[in-house]
Amino acid sequence: MLVLTRRPKQQIMIGDEVVINIVEVQGDNVRIAIEAPRNMKIYRGEIYKSIQDENRSAAAPSAGIDLSSLPRL
Repeated sequence: MLVLTRRPKQQIMIGDEVVINIVEVQGDNVRIAIEAPRNMKIYRGEIYKSIQDENRSAAAPSAGIDLSSLPRL
């Protein structure tokens, strides 16, 4: 893990295409702006975890459901 100290109006570069701008620091809160290609998905950590949990839940076999009566393709 890389830990950096930045001040407002300073930047962090990730590769050639992602720029993180420090917009404002107030106490324990930091506002950032992220410039990245439109095709790059950017999520807050808690939202990403929620999406991953939901995907795992949807992919898990359903317990207690009898699928033997469904017609075969």
